[in-house]
Amino acid sequence: MDQKLAVLFMPDDMTLTKEQTPLMLRPILFCPILTWMVEELMGRGIERFFIVSDKRVHDMMRPYVPENADVVYVDGARHGEELLTLLKDEKGSVLIVNGAVLPVGVFSGGAVYSADAKECCKVLKEHGAFAAFPKGAAITKGFLPVGDDEELRSAQDMCRRKIADKHFAAGVSIMDVNNTYIDPRVKIGSGTVILPGTILRGRTVIGKNCTIGPNAMIRDCTVGDETEVNASQLNESTVGAHTTVGPFAYVRPNSKIGDHVKVGDFVEIKNSVIGNGTKISHLTYVGDSDCGERINFGCGTVTTNYDGFKKFRCTIGDDAFIGCNTNLIAPVTVGNGSYIAAGSTITDEVPADSLAIARERQVNKPGWAEQWRAAHEKK
Repeated sequence: MDQKLAVLFMPDDMTLTKEQTPLMLRPILFCPILTWMVEELMGRGIERFFIVSDKRVHDMMRPYVPENADVVYVDGARHGEELLTLLKDEKGSVLIVNGAVLPVGVFSGGAVYSADAKECCKVLKEHGAFAAFPKGAAITKGFLPVGDDEELRSAQDMCRRKIADKHFAAGVSIMDVNNTYIDPRVKIGSGTVILPGTILRGRTVIGKNCTIGPNAMIRDCTVGDETEVNASQLNESTVGAHTTVGPFAYVRPNSKIGDHVKVGDFVEIKNSVIGNGTKISHLTYVGDSDCGERINFGCGTVTTNYDGFKKFRCTIGDDAFIGCNTNLIAPVTVGNGSYIAAGSTITDEVPADSLAIARERQVNKPGWAEQWRAAHEKK
C-alpha cells in the first residue's frame, strides 16, 4: 500500500441511550474494530488519519486509537468543507474507508477504495460531501464490511481463521484452530506451539519456541522465548525466558517474573518481582513483594501484605530458602542466603545468612546458614 493518508468514515449508528456503543467500538476477538483497523493500516504504511464521525463520539473514540497515531477528527455534519480544507494541498492517492470494516483479506465490495486526492476534492466541491466515487477510484481488496451486530458475530469465525493463518505463515503451530482464540493485536514468535483452549488477548507478545496451553489465558503480557504456560492465567505482566508457569497458576497485574523461574501449581503472584532462577513450586501466594534470584519458596508460603487498610511490601534477598507454611508479615526483609524454618511466622527482619525460627517466638542465628552450607559441601 503506497498511501500515507486514510479517511475513515465511521458510522453514526449509536442511539441516545447511554448503554449502547457504536459498532466501530465493539470488539471482535477482544479487539475493538476501530483499534484493529487503525493498527492494521499503520502496519501497511498509513501515517495520518482523518476520522469522520458525529462530534458526540469523538471523545469516546480517542481511547481506542493508538497513542502514536496521527489523527484528525472531522465533524460528520460538516465533513465536506472540513475535508476539502484538509485535502486541498495533498498529493497522491488517499485510502477511503466507508464504515466499519475488518482487515481479514477478503473482497471489500467497494467499502474501501483508493482515489487521487485532487479527484476527492473535486467531488467535495461538487457535492459538498463524499456523495459519489471520485474519478479513477480503485476498489481495495482485503477488507470485510460489517453493518450490524449480527454481521459482526457472523464474521468472528472467519476472523479467527484469518488470524490463525497469519501466525501459521510466521512459523507458529496452532493445534486446534476451532478451540483457540487470538486477538488480532497479539504477536507470536516462530516455533511456538499453541495448544487447545488457549485465549490470547490484548497486546500480548509471545516469544519463540514457547508452549502455551492447554487452557491458558494470557492478557496484555510479554512472555520470553522457550517459556511454557500450562493451564494458567496471566494478566498485564512480563514473564522471562526458559520459565515454566502452571498448571493452575494465577499471575495478576504488574508482576515481573524473570528467566529460568518456576511458578508451579496453585501459585498466585500479584504486583511482585520474581528474580531469575527462583522456584515457587506450589500452593503459595506472593503479593506486593520484591524477590531476588535463586530463592526457594516452600509449599504454603504466604506474604501477608494487607492489614485491612494498607498494602505493604516484602523484600526477599538472593538465595534465600523459605520453609513450608511460612507467613511473611509485611513489611519485612529477608536477607540474602538466609533460611526460614518451616511453619514460621516472620514479623522482624531476618539478617543475611541467618536461620529464622518463629514458631512461638522468632530466633535469629547469625552466621548459621554459612556454617550449614560449608558442613554439607564437605560431605
